[in-house]
Amino acid sequence: MPTIVIGGHTRNIGKTSIVAGLIAALPEMNWTAIKITQFGHNVCSANGEPCDCQTADHTIAISEERSPHTGTDTSRFLAAGAKKVFWVRTRQGQLAEAMPRIRRILADSENAILESNSVLRFLQPDLSLSVLDPSIADFKPSALRYLDRTDALIVSQSAAPTSPTLESLTHAWPGVSASVLRNKPLFFTSAPAYTTPDLIEFVAAKLSASPSR
Repeated sequence: MPTIVIGGHTRNIGKTSIVAGLIAALPEMNWTAIKITQFGHNVCSANGEPCDCQTADHTIAISEERSPHTGTDTSRFLAAGAKKVFWVRTRQGQLAEAMPRIRRILADSENAILESNSVLRFLQPDLSLSVLDPSIADFKPSALRYLDRTDALIVSQSAAPTSPTLESLTHAWPGVSASVLRNKPLFFTSAPAYTTPDLIEFVAAKLSASPSR
């Protein structure tokens, strides 16, 4: 059961679009998609705004998306062709409580794609991708913590220099060591597609070679 985790250094940089794009580009994978959202103090970690993520019992909630037409992130995954889609909501720092249920979902999945940074604390995916936008200085601690485990970087081409380099990325975030980014494949994407043939080919090749298959 190959698993992909897609994270990013901050919010609103195309993570959901990339997940949806990969689902649509590789329909033969029969994806189960999971979006993980953490909340705290009535603020959503996904967009930094007041949210409805907080659960009634203030711990965790996992719901299955049923409609591809609502326009939510999870409905976009269904519309892209995912076989099953789940939205996991946890209070910040309490993702561990949801992991037994997430693992059961993964065990029943042919292939899984998760949108999250923090899940890397608990999972060793077959492929981990991190989305970066050099025009945004914010770099979430959870993204930085697991950056060295990222297999490849997806860079927003609309924000990147004409000829992006490793140096341009480290200049955008002085706190990020060049040694962490060095030798990682770079893929440059832009709206509205957010996925490119070389990225799709890379993901397909990695999954086909995965020992989980």
